[in-house]
Amino acid sequence: MDHFLADDGEKLHLKISGDGPPLVLLHGWTSSHRDWNPFIEAFEARFRVYRWDARGHGGHGLRTDTVPTVARMARDLQNLLDHYRLDQVVVVGHSMGALTLWQYLRDFGAGRLSRLVFIDQSPRLLTDDDWKSGIYGDFDAGRNAAFIGELQQDFAEAVLRLAADGHNERARAKYAENGSGIQTARQRLQALEPGPLIECWRSLTAADYRDVLQAIPVPALLVYGGASNFYSTGTAHFVQQRIPDALLHIYEGVDHAPHLWERERFVEDVLGFVAGPSQSGPESGRR
Repeated sequence: MDHFLADDGEKLHLKISGDGPPLVLLHGWTSSHRDWNPFIEAFEARFRVYRWDARGHGGHGLRTDTVPTVARMARDLQNLLDHYRLDQVVVVGHSMGALTLWQYLRDFGAGRLSRLVFIDQSPRLLTDDDWKSGIYGDFDAGRNAAFIGELQQDFAEAVLRLAADGHNERARAKYAENGSGIQTARQRLQALEPGPLIECWRSLTAADYRDVLQAIPVPALLVYGGASNFYSTGTAHFVQQRIPDALLHIYEGVDHAPHLWERERFVEDVLGFVAGPSQSGPESGRR
């Protein structure tokens, strides 16, 4: 893997491949650059692709004491753009990656970005009496505190249950069956250092990006799972209605990783979006 040093001295690892305009891929919480493996052949034929292991992720031990908060990861993204001298960048963010991108927009603006893709994420994870479009529709501060306690007791099992306890019946059944896929995921999660990832989770659940959405000045594509573990389609429509001229695709019947379930469609949608007009226009929205 390649690497660069962030401005606090942390070594950040990434894979770089392909030729063309820059495409940066931001993975979800507890994941790594490997999540993008199914798309690399298609993307690197059109782009110079940068896919990192976010700070505290990918099994790389931290060399600094800096907590991997979402604000720090947004700064890491700016450091990446600086190090490789990237402008007019297409950025795709899944889950935590979408939150990192919203934080980046808040802190650094969109001057170096050309198009944005957000995959199955809410601008605020925690719910309250006035906000029901976060996790499960009823994951409030109390439930989050209990979940953090579970992470501290058994990190891997708590992460697996977070996905299993949501809206997606298939995910619940797979967890109950405890088949080879769940066992492999458990082993991968058990190999991670939980402390930094728990602190990262605290920052993700403290964040609120609802005010960022309406100020996004570049074209945005939204890809949501119609059977997401965590969010109703109402969350997807909320985000689409707030981002000017955003284009929303809901992949029916699939979970929080719609791009992994509908790989060919996702590649087609991203490439078509990047090749399309500079703004989606008044008829954008749902497909």
